[in-house]
Order: sequence, then structure tokens, then C-alpha cells
Amino acid sequence: MKIALINENSQAAKNALICDTLKKVVEPMGHTVYNYGMYSAEDVNQLTYVQIGILTAVLINSKAADLVITGCGTGEGAMLACNAFPGVLCGHVVDPTDAYQFTQVNNGNTIALPFAKGWGWGCELNLQYVFEKLFVEEWGGGYPKERAVPEQRNKKILDEVKKVTHVDLVTILKNLDQELVKGALSGEKFKEYFYANCQVPEIAEAVKAIVGE
Repeated sequence: MKIALINENSQAAKNALICDTLKKVVEPMGHTVYNYGMYSAEDVNQLTYVQIGILTAVLINSKAADLVITGCGTGEGAMLACNAFPGVLCGHVVDPTDAYQFTQVNNGNTIALPFAKGWGWGCELNLQYVFEKLFVEEWGGGYPKERAVPEQRNKKILDEVKKVTHVDLVTILKNLDQELVKGALSGEKFKEYFYANCQVPEIAEAVKAIVGE
């Protein structure tokens, strides 16, 4: 699985800790982490939580990432921004129980974590346990198990609803403020990671028109 990590500006200083904790959990499982930043509070390219939504949508819809791990101070803004886009189903995850139930009940592709609220003693342990619970079982299995069939049905219905309530991502990218989009896609490692992993040529071309090759 290709896992993208994205931090917005208010929590950028925590990127290294979050990335190291994520890699510690998922790399032994054979997953690959792509750290899209921000890498520090001093980064030239500053990501807002709105831009997190844009970047997440590009990565998920282009299949450059299978899962996005992101967040902000509370996680709420990042979740709302991500869910504003087609193809992205983002859950607000605070603890390991949230993580497990999101994978089993909602079977989405993005999680938004609070990287400031409740961030105190043992925060790195909570992060580790959250990341572990994302991968203890195959996603979409249902919880409790006797609810699996209706939950799986509802997930498919939600996917179809999102197809109707959103226009395609290429159209969205063209209609959004171009400087806003360019800022979202101008991180230090974006071009290196995105172009190597993108599987949807139409999205790649739309991105090239905004940020170049």
C-alpha cells in the first residue's frame, strides 16, 4: 500500500515524529510511506488545511496514494476539506478504536488526526496504536461482524452518492483558484513522488498544467 503523509502549517513541526512513528508501524508490513510535508514550520511552501484537501484529492483520485494520513490542530478542518472532494472518504480519528472502526465500518481512504488537541504525554504511543489498528484486519469487514452486510451496502451507496454530488477532479482543479491549487501541489517532494506513482494520465496532465513537470 502507498501511504501518503500530509501535515498542514500549524502542526508542521511534528512531521518528523509522525512520519517516524508511521514508518515504524507500516514498513515492516510491506507498505511504503511518502512524506509530502510540510516538513517544518519554516518550509517555504505553507499548506493550509484547505490545501490538504486539494492535495489529498489529487493523490487519491490519481492512485498515487492508496491511503492518506493527515490532520491539523483538531483534525476537523482537514477532515472537512478532504471530504469536500470526489473520491475521498475521510474519517476523523482520535484514538485506536476510531481507527479500527473506520477501517471496518466506513472503509475509507483518508484519516484526519488531531495533532494539537489532546497532544500531551504519551502522544507518540497513541499515534503508534492508531496506526497499528488501521492494519490489524482487512478493511471493510464490518463491526460488529453481524452488521457487516448492511455496513458494506451503505458504503457502496455512499460511494455512488459522492459520484453524483461531485464533478470530476480535473474540472475542479481547473475551476479552483490556480494559486491555491499550485500552493497545494508545490511541496518539496511533490513532483518526485506524484509523477512516479500517478496512474491516471488525465490528472497528471492537469497537474502539469498547474505546476509543470
